[in-house]
Amino acid sequence: MSILNLEQLVNEDLTNLNRGIEKESLRVTPTGQLSQKRHPNPLGSALTHPNITTDFSEAQLELITDTHRDVDACLHQLREIHQVVSRNISSELLWCSSMPCMLPEDSRIPIAQFGESNIATAKTVYRRGLALRYGSKMQTISGIHYNFSISNETWSRIFGKSHDRNELIAIRNQHYFSLIRNFRKNAWLLLYLFGASPAVCDCFVKGRVHHLKKMNNGTNFLPYATSLRMGPLGYQSDAQSSISVSYNNLTSYAQSLYDALTQPYPPYAAIGLTDENKPIQLSNALLQIENEFYGTIRPKQPVQYGERPLLALNRRGVEYVEVRCIDLDPYQDIGIDKETVALIDTFLLFCLLSESSNDSTEENRSNSANQYLIAERGRDPSLKLTRDKDYVSVKSWGTDVIEACQPFALRLDEANHTNIHTQSLANALKCINNPEETPSARVLRDIEGKHNGSYFDFVMSLSSRYTERLKHDKLSREILIKHNNNAASSSIKQKNVEQDEQLDFEEFRKEYISQEASRIILEEHN
Repeated sequence: MSILNLEQLVNEDLTNLNRGIEKESLRVTPTGQLSQKRHPNPLGSALTHPNITTDFSEAQLELITDTHRDVDACLHQLREIHQVVSRNISSELLWCSSMPCMLPEDSRIPIAQFGESNIATAKTVYRRGLALRYGSKMQTISGIHYNFSISNETWSRIFGKSHDRNELIAIRNQHYFSLIRNFRKNAWLLLYLFGASPAVCDCFVKGRVHHLKKMNNGTNFLPYATSLRMGPLGYQSDAQSSISVSYNNLTSYAQSLYDALTQPYPPYAAIGLTDENKPIQLSNALLQIENEFYGTIRPKQPVQYGERPLLALNRRGVEYVEVRCIDLDPYQDIGIDKETVALIDTFLLFCLLSESSNDSTEENRSNSANQYLIAERGRDPSLKLTRDKDYVSVKSWGTDVIEACQPFALRLDEANHTNIHTQSLANALKCINNPEETPSARVLRDIEGKHNGSYFDFVMSLSSRYTERLKHDKLSREILIKHNNNAASSSIKQKNVEQDEQLDFEEFRKEYISQEASRIILEEHN
């Protein structure tokens, strides 16, 4: 199989990397309570708007940029979306931290609604299933999803003359799954560097067994934690620990998810699919759909209307990867900054273009164990991680990865006429050598030193400041007109979808769920 390497990439390839950002944020009242209001009408339809939707909860906004080759343009659009949202949520605020606070009981966390169409109903039913399986509080955790790919022009320039379309898809698949394997092995470093959730509110752990320490004013924390969001108390599932997903190629990936998607799982089967004729799960399998499987990274292909993610991958191959382990940065009003993007791009290019061995069940367990250790004890000087059956320090392994990333940062800087990629590595090395430089350490210092031990006061203060700033920062008339047009057209599209319905929901559900059958497993592009 053809291999892509750094020497094959010209500067144009490195200025044409594709990236997009999806950023989740909770809407909260002026007193910090989770909003009970519906998705605001001026923001358009959550089902069909290209840039503004909802995630699990009606109060959990998801802000989505277009795909950009220019980092500044990507971040600029994310800021514009924030500005538009801030102007259209009345007196509410956008909660600027990954871990929620002041949550009501699960039954009062409003599940997202998308309209009356079958696909809209399926989205809501899927979320009802999540609430039953894992609890609604866990689903209100928010983060950054970072989408990344090499441009199609690059793939075609390097491989297009000697390979047909299906071979090009196979080459892309091969490289993106190699990226994913390297990423999963080294992803702990991103948790260490960008983790910003070392503390949580009392309400989040109420009724749960945990070993967090008490600070003051309803705050729980771990002294060396980086990202409780990515640890055992975060967006995780004990039931899913039985799934050993293989990322060696698309076929092994689909096959390893197959049983979890198709075989009844007794605890969920006992819940049933309906409650008093109201649909409450899409299926009784361990996974209702592929996206229910939690992971730090996913292979992705844009889905067409009513299409399952695995079927989309099988038909058209991997288009990009979605990185899912980045916390919201509470020190940035839009949750992420340019230097973080520069390091993520460098890291992903390193993962894409470095040699990658096949994964195994043992390595998958090791990756998960390292993730949990870093999430809860990442800044502990005595912490050892497992690398290739050896125990190594965070400092040693982190330094190795940063040094390995250096050639990729240099090439990205050369191509883009900047020094931000090498500077991001230099700052990352400072954090490796001094854990007190990390965002998670800064968060704990500020909670304790500036807010009398109150996580709520810490986040509320920043959220109020950011929302006010974004609401009043200058926004061009053209952008406001574009937003109004997008909102209006999204509402029209939702109505059109609803008017075009022919199947009843149960027929739709059965057809939708059946998509992961033989075509996904037997058709192989790898």
